[in-house]
Amino acid sequence: MSSTAPSAPPAMPCAGSLRPRSTRLRRPNVRVRERHDVAWEQAVIDAADAAGLLGLALLTFTEAIIHPIPPDLLVLPMAAAADGPTRLLSIWLVATLTSVAGAIVGAWLGARAGRPLLVRFRQEKNLQRLEVLLERYGTVGVLIAGFTPIPYKVMGWAAGMGKMEMRPFVLAGLASRGLRFGLEVILVVQYGSAAMDAIRWILDREILLALAMVLMFGAAWMAWRWWESLTPEASTEEA
Repeated sequence: MSSTAPSAPPAMPCAGSLRPRSTRLRRPNVRVRERHDVAWEQAVIDAADAAGLLGLALLTFTEAIIHPIPPDLLVLPMAAAADGPTRLLSIWLVATLTSVAGAIVGAWLGARAGRPLLVRFRQEKNLQRLEVLLERYGTVGVLIAGFTPIPYKVMGWAAGMGKMEMRPFVLAGLASRGLRFGLEVILVVQYGSAAMDAIRWILDREILLALAMVLMFGAAWMAWRWWESLTPEASTEEA
């Protein structure tokens, strides 16, 4: 008669295994969102680049109204790939003129929609800075804003809300945007990929971009004041 060994009793779960799984919510992956944003921006830039000057015009025009992508990211590679001075001049003119044209539309929207437009797009802080800038410096403030990392569309919205005269607004926009894009084109032509890397690095660091642009504007302003001082009246007073 065979005997079977009694089976071992089932193991009792340890106290740790009885604890419920953590229900803590996972934080959203910020890096994933950033990668998605970068991929989306690159897709838009690639599509605009494939369309040539028309794509550049659309990008700079819409950026000055509502678009979030800076046109510099397209101006730089197009200038690097340009095959002559005529092409470079075309890139500069298209970027400058369409950017100012978009700002005019942005001013019209600002005059119609007002502050709720900026609140909707989370630009109220930039608006407050621009209001102070325009109140203190007027047209010169538009010149400064055209160089800074403040989104250019906000400049147009603020000008429309403040009922700024269109002629000085357009002239200041042509000067500031023309100098900005022109400087980028010249640097890329002179220094190639090194200039492109440096400009992109500065664009990613808004404080440095603002400092560089303000310093450049200050140097231009001092040069202009020096030129204005070269008059017979000034020479007579000094004598």
